[in-house]
Amino acid sequence: MYQNRQASFAVKSPFHAVASLNAIAPAQAITPLPALAPLRVGMLGLGTVGIGTYTVLQRNAEVIAARTGRCMEITMVAVRNLQRAADLVEDDVELVDDPFLVVNHPDIDVVVEVIGGTTIARDLVLRAIANGKHVVTANKALLAVHGGEIFAAAQARGVVVAYEGAVAVSIPIIKALREGLTANRIEWIVGIINGTTNYILSEMKDQGVSFADALADAQRKGYAEADPAFDVEGVDAAHKLTLLASNAFGVPIQFDKVHVEGITQLDSVDIAFAERLGYRVKLLGIAKRNAQGLELRVHPTLVAADHLLAQVNGSMNAVMVKSDAAGVTMYYGAGAGSEQTASAVIADLVDLARSCGVVHRHRVPSLAFQHSAIVELPVVAIGDVETAYYLRLDVASVSRTLPKVLGHLADAGVRVQQVEVLEHPHDAELKAVIVLTERTQQCLLRAAIAHLEQLPTVMGFAKTIRMERLT
Repeated sequence: MYQNRQASFAVKSPFHAVASLNAIAPAQAITPLPALAPLRVGMLGLGTVGIGTYTVLQRNAEVIAARTGRCMEITMVAVRNLQRAADLVEDDVELVDDPFLVVNHPDIDVVVEVIGGTTIARDLVLRAIANGKHVVTANKALLAVHGGEIFAAAQARGVVVAYEGAVAVSIPIIKALREGLTANRIEWIVGIINGTTNYILSEMKDQGVSFADALADAQRKGYAEADPAFDVEGVDAAHKLTLLASNAFGVPIQFDKVHVEGITQLDSVDIAFAERLGYRVKLLGIAKRNAQGLELRVHPTLVAADHLLAQVNGSMNAVMVKSDAAGVTMYYGAGAGSEQTASAVIADLVDLARSCGVVHRHRVPSLAFQHSAIVELPVVAIGDVETAYYLRLDVASVSRTLPKVLGHLADAGVRVQQVEVLEHPHDAELKAVIVLTERTQQCLLRAAIAHLEQLPTVMGFAKTIRMERLT
């Protein structure tokens, strides 16, 4: 069933640096500490993230050990294709084709799960936890869907589940929320947390192309999968937002309560009009605390063109956090990539290497808050969430239509901030009436739109995009 190759990719001990210090200091000044046993790592998967993790660990072994005070050894890797894997790693790594051999191995300290998915990955992670092993994963879908079960099991067993690589890849946002901002009460967290959609929207803005053309370009360049649904429908961003919200607000994992809209229905016309009005369109993940509870939403959003988030282009990610003491902070970096994800995975391994001897209750909690302090907050229904809106109507007669538009909006209780009439780029017989509203509830705007779309001078359906003023 499986092939063995005797283990141990080891790294040079960091304590040679201590020895060098002894050579130039008085003999009695420093007594080197005994070296700790290596951290023995078993890996599940050797795809893009797995090979990146192996490569970076091997290339930077000395500096990682010097910072950690402990060596790391990848001792076993589970893969589907043993022959392919044999060409990628050194002979001293044991390769197996049964992943349960890794999670059940008595000499493995930490299991790194990089196979993805929510089925076999769940079973393997829970088995590793049951066997008393720490887990590092970059699998945001697994944690968003099964995180409640997984974190509870880890808490009961006294082990750690670390997942910096699951959110915003190269950006250490989980560490920032759990440690750097631990003294703060978080007000909101907003992020561009999917590189594929950000690349597509950047191309639609810069090149004036359709969504379909921008997606095809992203697929050719490797930014989008052959089946891009999780990305372009907003699901991937929602997975990540779920984890960010739990760390920011001390709430349970609740992916099923996130409102999710993707970018597939966006029109390049609206992206161009937004640009003319001083805005950019971004797919944002937003978690915000208000008097009614918690807002959890992913959707296309107009952001002022001079805002920092509007400057995040291509496949890059950025997360902005507003807290009471630190104020607004922003974190920026690559949103995808083999070694970029590996950087986050290895950072988790370093944290584990440093804290393995620490009593579990003294470790940094997996979700930033002590397990007993996690509380439910009501999640505000999307119809009750208040945002400003961009509204476009294609009309055959401005003079006959505009007064009725303003009247129906006023009757619905929707206040208007700005009105623009622009030439329609695709039909010389039509004008585009653009309305920017004040903050309002979606349900109120929908009530007005239901009347507006029935007007004989309004062609087609209304286009709406939410707006955020992030201050």
